[in-house]
Amino acid sequence: MKVLVTGANGQLGTDLCKVLRDFELIPLTDKDIEISDMSSVKQAFSKYKPGIIINTAAYVRVDDCEDEKDKAFSVNALGARNVAVVAQELGARLVHLSTDYVFGGEAEPRTTPYTEFDTPVPLSIYGKSKLAGENLVRHFCLRHFIVRTSGLFGVAGSMGKGGNFIETMLRLAKERDELKVVNDQVFSPTYTVDLARKIVQLMITDYYGIFHITNRGACSWYQFTTEILKLAGITTPVVPITSDQYPQKARRPRYSVLDNSHLRLLGMDDMRPWPEALKDYLVARGHIA
Repeated sequence: MKVLVTGANGQLGTDLCKVLRDFELIPLTDKDIEISDMSSVKQAFSKYKPGIIINTAAYVRVDDCEDEKDKAFSVNALGARNVAVVAQELGARLVHLSTDYVFGGEAEPRTTPYTEFDTPVPLSIYGKSKLAGENLVRHFCLRHFIVRTSGLFGVAGSMGKGGNFIETMLRLAKERDELKVVNDQVFSPTYTVDLARKIVQLMITDYYGIFHITNRGACSWYQFTTEILKLAGITTPVVPITSDQYPQKARRPRYSVLDNSHLRLLGMDDMRPWPEALKDYLVARGHIA
């Protein structure tokens, strides 16, 4: 079966391409396809006629989305629509990647993980544009898997962000006497290798719908950083701060932990704890033996 991956050179796309070895893989980068351009999508998909499309392409610079609202919605909403429309025309299955940032805007503070059956209330333009993309995918492509995930880290780094959080913290820990990291934003760090493997398992089923896929457990960015440095054997002090002490243009959810409820109901939730996945990442990157 032909599987087409958009954003194939990105953090998740790279690992997807590695685990799709048993399929006829069609890896496309932004040089091959521009998802916000319907003619580009039609041309690429019609050329290859894939049976499964995995759309990882997105505009993921969360703060920049606040200033570039049109670009955010052009890529994350209309781009998702374009992919969905052409996937439906081809009779292809569509796996569309989304985010925990579709949550967090509720009036009452959240303290329990979100399931796929909770109503999204996004805070930021990024979150709103990704939710709009989800809705368009649901409307235009019958055989869809919408995969929400969180706090991705992968060996390839994030092409759209110029690296990833782990590498940034390791670098800063060597440059500074101490690190100050936000301790009031709680999420589920997720290794792209684990996410890619689960997507490949899911995409060949008929279990269409919305799925949360993250590594097990939750932490704040401060807790994540302390575990990174502990595993790497780095003793630089880490100081917890509040979001108010580290102002950013886009508002982030204070709590955006995802519950893999749909996978669990299907007996498919074997995602491992995030510290275990983090250790494997550090080994893969050569930071630890």
